[in-house]
Amino acid sequence: MSRALKRPSATSRSAQGDRQKGIDRVIALLEALLRLHAPAKPGDLAKLIGAPRSTTYEIVNRLLDAEMLDYVGQDGSLYFGRAMQLFGAAFADVNTLYRRAVVAMATLAADTGVTAQVCALRGRKYVVLDSRSGHALHRITSDIGVEVPIPWTASGRLLLGHMTAEAIAGFIPEEDYRLPGGRMLDRDGFAAEVMRCTAQGWCETTGLADHFTRCFAVPLREEDGICRMTLCLVLPVDTPLPRRKALMAQLQHAARLLSSPGPG
Repeated sequence: MSRALKRPSATSRSAQGDRQKGIDRVIALLEALLRLHAPAKPGDLAKLIGAPRSTTYEIVNRLLDAEMLDYVGQDGSLYFGRAMQLFGAAFADVNTLYRRAVVAMATLAADTGVTAQVCALRGRKYVVLDSRSGHALHRITSDIGVEVPIPWTASGRLLLGHMTAEAIAGFIPEEDYRLPGGRMLDRDGFAAEVMRCTAQGWCETTGLADHFTRCFAVPLREEDGICRMTLCLVLPVDTPLPRRKALMAQLQHAARLLSSPGPG
């Protein structure tokens, strides 16, 4: 005997909508803090996420209880709490490739003296997941988690390697092709660079995000063959050619080791 499906009542749909809106606001608040990369007061967060102050305070109090947020300083500002470290550690526990990449990154920074990074996409932007500075006098650092337009980066040309030119054109916002200095990258030319770098298995860029750095990136492929993370070196733009070749060789060697199965 068939049973007719019951349609949710208007009251039920309203309650579901309110719950969804509440979840969206929690996510928006955490995203706002991540993008700020600095502590903020609840009132400022309310403005950033477009929520009533009373609602924002309710969210903040719940996240404080869960230790996902904590007070920083004496002015009532908030930032991520200790529970966030546990979530990050749990991610590393189950993502073997990421865990091994972080070890390789630290080794590269120590051995080469230059900044080494593990990078990925977050939505339609590029982010540094982790970074280590080398011992060289000229140190270059990048903020972890800060979202950067994909075309500004060497890694971005590898992280899009599984996409067609048409998909890339639809994926990257038009304004992200404009470099900080104002120069506009050609959309078709960028897609061609993605294909070329993917085919050769590495990418080198110079002076894109700024005029002072040169970036090397190699893909870290998962079991399905897709590159979702990269291993990178960031060095001064005027690094001599022999030194650049040696650094690229070290970077590629590290990537080859990571591409083979390792201990869990």
